[in-house]
Amino acid sequence: MPSLIGSRITRLEDEPLLRGKGRFVDDIALPGLLHVAFVRSPHPHALIRGVDAQAALALPGVHNVLTLDDIAKVMTKRRMVRISNSGMPLDKAWLFALANGEVCYVGEPVALVVADDRYIAEDAAALVAVDYDIQPFVADVRKAASGPPVRRELNTNVITSYKVNFGDTDAAFARASHVFKQELWQHRGAAHSIEARGTVAEVRSADGGITVHASTQKVHDLQQTLTTLLDMDESLRVAAPDIGGGFGAKLCVYSEDVAVVAAAKLLGRSLKWAEDRREYFTNAVHERDQYWSLEIAVDAEARVLGIRGQLLHDTGAYTVQDPNIPYNSASTMSGPYAIPALNIDVTIAMTNTTPVSSVRGAGYPQASFAMERLLDAVARNLKLDRAEVRRRNLIPPQKMPYQKPIKARSGVTIQYDSGDYPACQAEVLAAIGWDDFRKRQNEARSRGRHLGIGLSHGVKGTGRGPFESGLVRISRTGKITIFTGASAMGQGLHTALAQIAASQLGVGIDRIKVVASDTATVSLGLGGFASRQTVTAGSSVHLAAKAVADKAKKVASHILEAAEHDLELADGEVRVVGAPQLNVKLAEIARILQGAPGYGFPPGVDPGLESNVMHRTDPLAYANACHAAEVDVDVETGEVRILRYVALQDSGVLINPMMVEGQVHGGIVHGIGNAFYEWMGYDAAGQPVTTTFADYLMPTATEVPMLETLYKETPSPLNPLGVKGVGEAGTIPAAAALISAVEDALTPFNVHIGHVPLTPMKLVEMIRAGRPD
Repeated sequence: MPSLIGSRITRLEDEPLLRGKGRFVDDIALPGLLHVAFVRSPHPHALIRGVDAQAALALPGVHNVLTLDDIAKVMTKRRMVRISNSGMPLDKAWLFALANGEVCYVGEPVALVVADDRYIAEDAAALVAVDYDIQPFVADVRKAASGPPVRRELNTNVITSYKVNFGDTDAAFARASHVFKQELWQHRGAAHSIEARGTVAEVRSADGGITVHASTQKVHDLQQTLTTLLDMDESLRVAAPDIGGGFGAKLCVYSEDVAVVAAAKLLGRSLKWAEDRREYFTNAVHERDQYWSLEIAVDAEARVLGIRGQLLHDTGAYTVQDPNIPYNSASTMSGPYAIPALNIDVTIAMTNTTPVSSVRGAGYPQASFAMERLLDAVARNLKLDRAEVRRRNLIPPQKMPYQKPIKARSGVTIQYDSGDYPACQAEVLAAIGWDDFRKRQNEARSRGRHLGIGLSHGVKGTGRGPFESGLVRISRTGKITIFTGASAMGQGLHTALAQIAASQLGVGIDRIKVVASDTATVSLGLGGFASRQTVTAGSSVHLAAKAVADKAKKVASHILEAAEHDLELADGEVRVVGAPQLNVKLAEIARILQGAPGYGFPPGVDPGLESNVMHRTDPLAYANACHAAEVDVDVETGEVRILRYVALQDSGVLINPMMVEGQVHGGIVHGIGNAFYEWMGYDAAGQPVTTTFADYLMPTATEVPMLETLYKETPSPLNPLGVKGVGEAGTIPAAAALISAVEDALTPFNVHIGHVPLTPMKLVEMIRAGRPD
């Protein structure tokens, strides 16, 4: 059979979901299941003097009201302490399962109510009286260093400061022909998957264990955290049902995860908590709120000599994992460009706001925005074409693989493995009509319209290691099952892995079942994040399927008395090439390898027609993207209409081009939201003010144009499939391209934009400030 890699195969996942047969956390019903609601802080900072649950407990249907003091009886420690792989001093930054006598942001869980149903639990939570002693707070990270402590245990709100640097920036700026400055503010947004978070803790009476059904991107990490905190062994199983999107927010272990499972262990009852959207706004992690102050040094030909500056990053009231976002932002800021010197002073500080962690892109979109804004400033001040400035600074293909003089957070030196960035730019410019645009722009201006065009690049390290699990097994029925610790959360993982395995085993993907994210089926796994799973799980499944195919040929060679190199796998059997009537079914080989007492195997063959591979990888496979956008700006209302959007993506070999296109489109739309809509605001009182979709806007079908996508396939030499990740790549350059286009449209008004999201109100204000008298 021909390889299925590269085929636009309809997703295996779609039919059951479209027929309403999906099974999400909130669909799980168990005998005797009780429901949980949380009592949450209405204050950004307060001490807790007491919790009165009498009125709540008097409500019919209420079973318990639990605080940290209660669930701590079954926990090894009160705090959710994790290992800091970065070495940062985070002992006083980790979450508590429930408030430890103090609340530090609006929404922090104080207590949990257990009731017969969610309605009663919510009503009871409203009746719990908490005696708060309101404390000073800080909600603006620029005031964090000198402001009141986020928690009473802290001597400073600054977690750490460090440098990200290479080359000699002092010398670069000393010999520069031009130096330009740029101030940037990239404000908070959130992931907002269609399904919010949720956990069902199922107490198994038969063996006293607990099965945790969780909408999580990392089942093994959640299991390891829970077993450590609750002093349990692997009788605590974590399994993810269908997941309605993640986008980074579901890779963290949250207070609610631990509190619900601890309560189930304490009470010996199965419990369910399904997050509502208001809770998601205040408790699922946000990303960004970064302030950048940058300078760029260039020579007389606009070639970059060096960049220096400061990055201030708000990590919120706690860290839910190592604060990797600011390091990602600073270390990848140079993107696809040859930058000789860089020196960024990074400061990470806490505020009395929702914790911050990774959302689609995990710091890379911020890096792209910063770099592309600097290059636009160079072009504007030197009166050069923006595309030409980029062309002069892009890494040429003949220098691939290209090593950056800086390390990724894993300690591995950043090395771009493959790609042709100038060719990508040239193709995008031709597709959008860059060279003809000024004529179109001038004609539009003569009619009172303000068109603009923008360009940006992005590079994303994908396939973050060190491994992912992939077990391929053929049963005596001939059915094939793939088990993996990777996470299926809507991106088409089952289809991609089935295509990879089917290409080795000579079957259709309908013969393959994929079981992902269940600690009972594979002992190790890292899960879904950092655009990693096609590279890591895909490579493991590819190698495992190849090993199974080789084993099947070895056994078949004995049965058919033919050399292994004369055999092929097709249609569920091993057969002699050119003589398909000489064959043996994979099902029969699986039966033989299951063994029979007292009977031997063919020599040199281990039991079972299966293989378990954990492909090891440390260096990242770097995908790249080049985007261009054309916009129409209404200077009276501040409305921005996207007329055209062209995106070129190089993610190496494409397993399923149709799914890749869907991922790229989704990433671009997320980037449109970052550019214009998604603003997670806090007022002067530290209260979140955008906690509904009436206030927190996201792009809809009316704001998104037809997206024109182009693809290059430069295989990565770092994995056996030649693939690179794609899930985040569309988001990374999007905001930069769009803001560049808006600024270009408003050249007559001398508007220079240094922040996202860019709201109509702010845009009108900038236009009026720059409008000629």
